[in-house]
Amino acid sequence: QVQLVESGGGLVQVGGSLRLSCAASRSIFSFIRMGWHRQAPGKQRELVASMASDSSTNYADSVKGRFTISRDNAKNTVYLQMNSLKPEDTGVYYCNANDMWQGYWGQGTQVTVSS
Repeated sequence: QVQLVESGGGLVQVGGSLRLSCAASRSIFSFIRMGWHRQAPGKQRELVASMASDSSTNYADSVKGRFTISRDNAKNTVYLQMNSLKPEDTGVYYCNANDMWQGYWGQGTQVTVSS
């Protein structure tokens, strides 16, 4: 069973930065795609950023130019660097990974951006 453990969330002021980490329990080379989703109160979960096994990336329009997804293969970890944070970035951020057979989710980490 794959485990994804997120960390790095917290409370930050508008304009601040946070870096989220997602540590996988097995080699991230085994995943076709890894990414970050978020869910704000009362809203559906949405894709924020993803990275394919060839390192190509995809971002939601709302975070382009502010967020960057990256990976450290040696640490089996995917990161989400979040800069210029806005109140609308508030939510629970979930790490997601997909292999050929199924998708996996972490437990989520709370990000709160205060104005």
